[in-house]
Amino acid sequence: MARRLTTFSKLLITLLILGIIFLGARWVLNNTELGQSIQEKAEQTAGDQGANSGSDRNSGVANSSSNNDKNSGKKNTANSGSDDVLKVQLVSWGGYAPGLYYNEGAAANERSRFFREHGVKVDFKLENDLLNALDAWIADEYDIIVQTADAFPLYTAPAEINALKPRAFIQVDWSRGGDAIIVKRGINTVNDLKGKTIAVAVPSPAQTLLITSLEAAGLSYSDVNVIKTTDNLKAAELFRAADVDAAVVWSPDDILATRDVAGSKILLTTENQSHVIADIMLAKDEVIKNKKAQFDAFYEGWMKGVSELRNPANQEKAAKYLAEFNGVSVDDAKGMMSTVYWTSHGDNMNFFGLNSEYKGQKGQDLYSKMSKSFVETGDSENAAPSWRTVINTSSIMAANEKLTGSRYSAERSKTFTPATEKVRTAAPIAVKPVSINFNSGQFELGANAKTIIDLQFADVAKSFANARVRIEGNTDNVGGREMNMNLSRKRAQAVADYLEKAYSMDRNRFVIVGNGPDKPVPGCESNANESCKAKNRRTEFQLIAN
Repeated sequence: MARRLTTFSKLLITLLILGIIFLGARWVLNNTELGQSIQEKAEQTAGDQGANSGSDRNSGVANSSSNNDKNSGKKNTANSGSDDVLKVQLVSWGGYAPGLYYNEGAAANERSRFFREHGVKVDFKLENDLLNALDAWIADEYDIIVQTADAFPLYTAPAEINALKPRAFIQVDWSRGGDAIIVKRGINTVNDLKGKTIAVAVPSPAQTLLITSLEAAGLSYSDVNVIKTTDNLKAAELFRAADVDAAVVWSPDDILATRDVAGSKILLTTENQSHVIADIMLAKDEVIKNKKAQFDAFYEGWMKGVSELRNPANQEKAAKYLAEFNGVSVDDAKGMMSTVYWTSHGDNMNFFGLNSEYKGQKGQDLYSKMSKSFVETGDSENAAPSWRTVINTSSIMAANEKLTGSRYSAERSKTFTPATEKVRTAAPIAVKPVSINFNSGQFELGANAKTIIDLQFADVAKSFANARVRIEGNTDNVGGREMNMNLSRKRAQAVADYLEKAYSMDRNRFVIVGNGPDKPVPGCESNANESCKAKNRRTEFQLIAN
């Protein structure tokens, strides 16, 4: 006998259906491109309405009473009704467009999304002299200053600065073409830089780019003659002189300088060496703690700005503010923006080591490497303290439950298509020979071989994440040629398989070549002794521009 539903049962079923609808809608909003688009349009509409309400477009400052009424009773009132402005130093760099966009310009104003949505006033100031900026930060004229993760050890190693407890709290971007090594005629690979004279701003990210590039070719800083300059503009000027072979410069000086010097060219940029120069912001630990609500709001707002600039329709506005801030044309500002990748909340989780599954380049990798390198080059008297002690991730963690969905997710690793014959035979950017020992006639990697790959090539592969890797296996002349050809291919493939598994690298990124005995080391062509045979049993890593 059928039973009729009670009123209470009907209510439960209705609530269950509504719950399913709500959860489904929330999933769509947070995990699909459609949902992302809907949220971006909603936020943009709200922002436009707020900006137009009670504001004076000509003055660039909103009507105070209107916005104070609008923000009264809001939960995020870290600085509402206060003249305590968060003071932030920036340099001329396209990576800062998201903050200027979200702030509706550089100056603290009540049209700013930081203020309207979080009750925080932010004032951005242009200061390209990093030493002046550091002095002003020490004197509390800035709450926040900018640097790169690789150069950060120069701020934490000196005892007098470290006493102020500088803490990196946000990654802003990765340089993607904004930094370059330019060379004169006859230099075709990084290997060709050996013994050459190179103009480099020291200490700076330019130095980091040069050091890591040399490592990719099995060279060290001492293998080149460095002319130290005060900045990258001076390096570009020196490149035009006859006695300088190469220089590390910023864009667009890579284009301008190579136009001026016949036969010169751009050897490599951070478009291929994509994970080596990371812009960060830092503040005193005490300031972060005392202004926690403001820093939380600053981080959250900046990440929202990044997510909205994923939509090209919003980039025109960002370029306008960036152009005004730097005193350049809008087209030049767009060019500045095109040479960086703005890092999302997910990228920050990866960069600061908060995602245990991430196997790519982290802030700790860059910081630790350059801490050691600066001591070796004489730019720092002592090694910097550990990365863990010089970061503050409280704002990142505070935003973790708020910034969800695909628009805040981390950048995916580059996907490579299967290599064509053109790619297989392309000239390399750099060639790094690595001696990986195999048992006679074997191609399986032992523990020692894996350790060698970890120490001598894994970091190179991570920093050149957008470049292909050609792995060439070589043998001595013991045994038949055909057997050695097959063995050398299997050995090269074994190395690629390890990098794929251990570091989550795309399988199609690797180009596998087996040379057998056909490419002996110069001077060991006849395999006359055991020493030469050992040298010929080698694996070469070649980086290829994609």
